[in-house]
Amino acid sequence: MINAVGREIPEEILKITGKEAYQGAKAKDNYEFIRGAAKIHAMVDPGRNKLVESIREVLEKCGIRDGMTISFHHHFREGDYVVNMVMEEIHKMGIRDLSICASSLGKAHDPIVPMIEDGTVTSIRSSGVRGKIGEAISTGKLKNLAVMCSHGGRVRAIESGEVHIDIAFIGAPSADEYGNLKANGGKSNCGVLSYAMADAQYADKVVAITDTLVPFPNVPASISMTNVDYVVVVDEIGNPAKIATGAAKPTTDMRKLRMADYCTQFVINTPYFKDGFSYQTGVGGASIASTISLAEEMEKRGIRMGFGVGGLTTPMCSLLERGLVDVLVDTQDFDLGAVESIQKHPDRHIEISASEYANPFNKGAYVNKLDFVILAALEVDINFNCNVVVGSDGVITGAQGGHPDTAAGAKCTIVIAPLLQGRIPAICTNVTTVTTPGETVDVVITDYGIAINPKRQDLIDCVKNTKLPVFTIEELRDKAYAITGEPDPVQFGNRIVGIIESRDGTVMDVVREIKPYEFKD
Repeated sequence: MINAVGREIPEEILKITGKEAYQGAKAKDNYEFIRGAAKIHAMVDPGRNKLVESIREVLEKCGIRDGMTISFHHHFREGDYVVNMVMEEIHKMGIRDLSICASSLGKAHDPIVPMIEDGTVTSIRSSGVRGKIGEAISTGKLKNLAVMCSHGGRVRAIESGEVHIDIAFIGAPSADEYGNLKANGGKSNCGVLSYAMADAQYADKVVAITDTLVPFPNVPASISMTNVDYVVVVDEIGNPAKIATGAAKPTTDMRKLRMADYCTQFVINTPYFKDGFSYQTGVGGASIASTISLAEEMEKRGIRMGFGVGGLTTPMCSLLERGLVDVLVDTQDFDLGAVESIQKHPDRHIEISASEYANPFNKGAYVNKLDFVILAALEVDINFNCNVVVGSDGVITGAQGGHPDTAAGAKCTIVIAPLLQGRIPAICTNVTTVTTPGETVDVVITDYGIAINPKRQDLIDCVKNTKLPVFTIEELRDKAYAITGEPDPVQFGNRIVGIIESRDGTVMDVVREIKPYEFKD
């Protein structure tokens, strides 16, 4: 079947997953469903103790068994210790055929690859995977299909009952003995616990793992004791210093700074740039730099931001210090500056759940109120489709995150990508894998110029009298090919190892196995 972005989705995959092919960004508007529910074990006896001595003991109390679905959150990013410590104990117990439902998995979780190879883990659902887990999936080592979903799509699946979590493990920077959890107040603060909120509400068993036990009541709590079954105290749950890694770091690259300047100049020439506008930026270097340069324009023009959303960085939080934004809405904090800001300004930060942020199947998410979103991409094609998951070598190496969610919701979606990623054209005829549909992307900004989606004639008109270098997307593609030549397509095998799930639960694209080769560390 050919879906709405022109990708062929084999009937076999639709049958296996029980899903439909992607039909369009608004095809499921007003979709009706019944929310899922957890099995609750009532705690009537006030003398029952939630504190458990070890991970092993809590696994036994939760009744861990073959075939279960367990979940994790990734607020510690590459500094997370919780996934590995839980999975190591599960592996020792000989449990097999587990499904992992994680908000994201990274290089920090490379140690679970042997558990994929030996059948301990046979299914993965995540916004993305990096490192050796992505390599393992791409070379066919995962028994079942990997499902790559957006942050909004993950919580949609949980709340709708499509995914049922047996045990949720929540790394809590501080917790009391009754299970009130906070993202701060300990020695391993991470800012917010937004991605774990749906897990806590809908999982049958909820286990809090903390390295800082504080007196009851630990309030205001990010996650309430009413949703927590057990609390385990360990030495360390994570390293906050590794929250800001890779793409989340600011840039000094002149190409990225040029793209950031183009982005700012574009934004200020649109009708949406006015007092009270709303804004979100991704964690790419150019995206972060665009926030810094935009702040200067705001000060010059006396314009304030009504609210900023998303995975927050220090430059976004500095807007609070400079009086340029009324409030910041956090679903994740991407560096220690953002983590510190939410502690310093608790009245100016709003911690929201992933559902409030981006779930397409609730009655209205924050992404729908965005004026601008600034995103990055590995590839963009001439139909404005974006790829943020599969690298040019065919290996799964990234995450959807909130990319498709914010692109669908914002009035003006801007994607920043260099013309070339190394020697590989980032602007191409067809992306390797579609993760964000072109119908939701309005502007593409490269270091060689800007392309505006022809569907947005209003935005084309906005910049007609500016000095911005505007081209068609085909012209940018041709510039890239003129430098490197047209690249050969990635050679995939026949086996499908994963699907790219649209935020509404339909199939956007499939990911095929690549031939094994020697990976570099």
